[in-house]
Amino acid sequence: MATALSRAETVTLLSLSAACFGIIANTFHGNGEPLIASIAFSGIAFSFTFSLIRWLGPAFIHAGLKGRDMCKTKKVEIPETMGALCAAVYLLVIIVFIPFPFYKDIVAATSGGGNRDVVVELEQLETGRLLHRFPHSKLASYLSAVLSLQAVVLLGIGDDLFDIRWRHKFFIPAFASIPVLVVYFVDFGVTKVVVPLSFQQYFGELLDLGWLYYAYMAAIAIFCPNSINILAGINGIEVSQSLVIAFLLVLNDALYLAPRTPYPHPATDSHLFSLYLLLPFIGVSLALWWHNWFPAKVFVGDTYCYFAGMVFAVVGILGHFSKTLLLLFIPQIFNFIYSAPQLFRLVPCPRHRLPRFNARTGLLEPSVTQWQYPPARPVAVILNVLHRLRLLHVEKNGNGQIVESTNFTILNLWLVWFGPMREDRLAIGILVMQIACGLLGLVVRHRLALWVFREDNRGFNILKR
Repeated sequence: MATALSRAETVTLLSLSAACFGIIANTFHGNGEPLIASIAFSGIAFSFTFSLIRWLGPAFIHAGLKGRDMCKTKKVEIPETMGALCAAVYLLVIIVFIPFPFYKDIVAATSGGGNRDVVVELEQLETGRLLHRFPHSKLASYLSAVLSLQAVVLLGIGDDLFDIRWRHKFFIPAFASIPVLVVYFVDFGVTKVVVPLSFQQYFGELLDLGWLYYAYMAAIAIFCPNSINILAGINGIEVSQSLVIAFLLVLNDALYLAPRTPYPHPATDSHLFSLYLLLPFIGVSLALWWHNWFPAKVFVGDTYCYFAGMVFAVVGILGHFSKTLLLLFIPQIFNFIYSAPQLFRLVPCPRHRLPRFNARTGLLEPSVTQWQYPPARPVAVILNVLHRLRLLHVEKNGNGQIVESTNFTILNLWLVWFGPMREDRLAIGILVMQIACGLLGLVVRHRLALWVFREDNRGFNILKR
């Protein structure tokens, strides 16, 4: 990988940064225009991340943060843990961005700024009569998101440095989500869910889950980072799936800000909050994707997987659309369920389950698990059924006993279905499936859900009864 920017790259990144800084400066002439400012900050985040990856790659290798690409003929060492750079730039950007969503409140709705020319009685100043207008709850939500993201980034860096065992790190994102859950409890506190029409005669229109709802949100915080970390192992797949999910979430947010949506919609602020966190994430991720796509020049590391997953968990929880979020994680949910037999040691699980590279053909093939002893009869029956359904491939010895089976990951399953293929084609196939499942999830959320619920919360398409 080149360790310096080319002349064309330098000019492009400088031009992009200058344009973004100009846009940000221009937002102060109005009401702050936080959404436009967020887009500009995303461009700056892209430029900084792109440059830092180039400049600091050799330093990472020198520090021992390096790895070899096992799916290549020439296994050269390339920088690893580059997701830490993305996370660092992202955190700095969203911290610097803090005044912009509240610019209008700071300038026009407090006793300073826009109220400089307002004559206010001394008693009103002392009691802070105008300060109550500041949306402290929104600021608390934003800051809790920053705290949770910082905590999970520390987890990711620790995993990259010390290679923490899976069973030890699995539940750690739940602790990182505590700031978000506390703010949700204090600021929003809603633990009721809408009951489907067919069950309302038994449970009523709303069902209060109480503390179970917080356990559910903690489970979201555990699942999202780990699910991206599990669906990994080939060039570009971690960043690409994250970008697809992020763009689909942006599309979902845009639906609530579209002209057809009744305004002001109660969920407008929640989806603007989501965009403020997602747009800079897209900026840093695009810069990393540029270097991590096949053939990869850097590795993202576990830091990026945890960081990306927690961004989605935070916007889903604080944006109050966690169920919509899960509809965009359909491939990850399937991959987790499919991987469960190995994750929970019902089937032997090797340290790495990435597809096997055939140096002779240059193609990826399904990786396998060797059975030192024949599996127990119930396990063997299940493996044979999965083999017949083409959800697995097994090899048997002369006695009909299973001696090896393909690893339980969606990447290996894709190779079982479609045969050996090049690494980039495998990644493209998975991403096409991710896009299709995500779009289907949005259709289910905003159209087909009307078969089960009375109305879509966008405020139109009320079910005719």
